[in-house]
Amino acid sequence: MKVLVTGAGGMVGRAVGEYCRSTGDLLFTYDHQQLDISDPNRVQQVLQQRRPDAVINCAAWTDVDGCELDHERAFAVNASGPENLAAASREIGAVLVTISTDYVFDGKKAGFYTQRDQPAPESIYGLSKLEGERRAQLAYARAIVVRTGFVFGPSGNNFLSTIIERAKRGEKLKAIRDAYGTPTYAPAMARRLRELAELDLPGIFHVVNAGDGASYEEFARAALDLSGLAATNLESVEMGSLNRPAPRPRNSRLKCLLSEALGLIPLPFWQESVADFATLSLRSGVAVKD
Repeated sequence: MKVLVTGAGGMVGRAVGEYCRSTGDLLFTYDHQQLDISDPNRVQQVLQQRRPDAVINCAAWTDVDGCELDHERAFAVNASGPENLAAASREIGAVLVTISTDYVFDGKKAGFYTQRDQPAPESIYGLSKLEGERRAQLAYARAIVVRTGFVFGPSGNNFLSTIIERAKRGEKLKAIRDAYGTPTYAPAMARRLRELAELDLPGIFHVVNAGDGASYEEFARAALDLSGLAATNLESVEMGSLNRPAPRPRNSRLKCLLSEALGLIPLPFWQESVADFATLSLRSGVAVKD
């Protein structure tokens, strides 16, 4: 399959590229500098030139607080970007897979959010990503939307890698005890994105690791323990104490109804993926216990 990946310089984009190469796909990768998805003319030019079978959109502006302070940029990248890719994919007959977020929900539900739940984002980031979902689906009937959250993995600037690196330096750490999500391992997610592109079934999918989910604190403590690092410098805090510009959902755990119905194999339990991540971190030089 000929696959074009946007946002290829990011953690998920790199994971998608690595996995597609391993399957023997003909791969075209573009980072933000090479392809700004908010530029419709450039998007059209690249897709017409490459004419892939599938477009996997990993490009986004994911700075939640930054989005709150710059609405225009947030909507240009997160809403217009997927729309531009959908329109260009439609013209060449390529399936589009675009990534969205658990932040499209307000976090007030007690259990898991499924596709049956009505989105109600409370941040500009969540609003812009929801608008991107809708615009992509309106522009192209073959658009596949993938919602995810608590994404972690190697070679990326994410919550888990930051916690580990700071712990290695002996720094004081904070982790939220009263906000919950479903951890998602980037390499596992990459396999599912490629699988969905090949499946070519339009709709909204929730792609997360298996398990009951975790608070940020539980997530952090598991990573530190499996990496052989002490959690003595980890302070448990409440979400409201951080006073961040953008609101976050208190519960954004996701479950996919479509994947179950289609018989797609669940992703590994998040604890298994954290262990895999920890192993990779150790190979990169993280200290281990005796």
